Amino acid sequence: MQALQSNTPARVPKTTRKREMWLRMGYVTFAVTALLTVVFALSKPSAKPDLNYQRQLPGTQRHKGLSPLRFRADGTFHISIFEDLHFGENAWDAWGPEQDLQSVKVINTVLDSEPDIDLVVLNGDLITGDNTFLENSTDYVDQIVRPFAERGLNWASTYGNHDNHFNISGAHILAREKRWANSRTTQMVPSPDGDDVGISNYYLPVYPADCTPSDPPSPLPPCAPKLLLWFFDSRGGFRYQQRNTTTNALIPLPNWVDARVVNWFRQTTTTLTHTHAHNTPTIPALAFVHIPPSASRTLQARGIHPHRQPGLDDDGPLARQAQGWCADGTPDDGNGGCEYGGQDALFLEVLAEAPGVLALFSGHDHGETWCARWEGGEEEGKGKGGEGGKGLDLCFGQHSGYGGYGRWIRGARQVVVSLEGLAERVVETYIRLESGETVGAVTLNSTYGQNWYPATPNDKTRLPTSGEEE
Repeated sequence: MQALQSNTPARVPKTTRKREMWLRMGYVTFAVTALLTVVFALSKPSAKPDLNYQRQLPGTQRHKGLSPLRFRADGTFHISIFEDLHFGENAWDAWGPEQDLQSVKVINTVLDSEPDIDLVVLNGDLITGDNTFLENSTDYVDQIVRPFAERGLNWASTYGNHDNHFNISGAHILAREKRWANSRTTQMVPSPDGDDVGISNYYLPVYPADCTPSDPPSPLPPCAPKLLLWFFDSRGGFRYQQRNTTTNALIPLPNWVDARVVNWFRQTTTTLTHTHAHNTPTIPALAFVHIPPSASRTLQARGIHPHRQPGLDDDGPLARQAQGWCADGTPDDGNGGCEYGGQDALFLEVLAEAPGVLALFSGHDHGETWCARWEGGEEEGKGKGGEGGKGLDLCFGQHSGYGGYGRWIRGARQVVVSLEGLAERVVETYIRLESGETVGAVTLNSTYGQNWYPATPNDKTRLPTSGEEE
């Protein structure tokens, strides 16, 4: 028999009503707190970014899901180098964002013209940190790397002097890069003070097409890398969120590859040579750094021949590592007493004498696009300058972005190596311009500097509404 129903609401004990009231208040408080936490996290950058990646054994760290870099089945490996993009200038003026849009067009044009790229290198000054705000300084990374991600391309970065400033740092840029699955940029040399020795010091091994290295690495890997790509942080710029307590001036960062990084490179090279001695006696290598060493300026002073070392030579004299610093490691006081401190000499000496290193690619000087062979010493022909006295090729790329000074036509240096060519110390390189044309194609081999090539035309481009320097 069904019970009779009453229209009178059942009485709820006072203790139950009070408990439900507190529960509702608790839910609301939790929801509001959670919402504010998310908003605060998204809106306020951290002074110490969460660099949540592993510093593992040399050469083993990579994003989960990223396979090792490999040569193509035909034995080639193609690198496209973008440098001095200088995103983020004058966001409050119409020409600032227009520059960035035009720079993205340059990137897309180069990528569309080079369908066989295996790795993109961003060789410093991704962002003009001088002009960015604390709240959004690394957002520009997304604009830069999206064209690579859309094409499934991997990239690796070095950081330049404009990537370090009061509102931005290499550490923050790296943290932003790591949000993207295809970033190969990492940090192998610990930097206890955040930016003390630089961030982008690391290397990437490139394996044969048919090689699958063990993961985790075994004491005796099944195959050796056939190419090493070294990335060095030349630092420069200013320390993140720091000012002189007396003058309130920004605090400069040294602008050369730190001696501790050089020691790491030397020790790691020795370890790799011993580890892979059973597979190959010497592993060929290419290196990347933003600010060129002083040797590049020495080569410029000797003279860059338009047909034997084709390329632009419009920044004279070019800016180099350790410029504006004193020999004791203090910055010049602004009166020009310390034009060059010489701290980069160790970096070039060790790099040039390292077995297998064929070329060093730099940026920084927007009007320089040549390659020349360094054989050591202040005078022609002095010093060993590389394994077996064969020299180290010092190359500039092409100013890639519409940010930064100068109106030289934008583009990106292309570097193509093959297993067969590397055995003979041969590197093919040329520059792909924003016009789609190529210039400056040379072969870096035993006779480079003697062979005759077409001169590079000195073409210029500018924005329709240009705020650029003439």
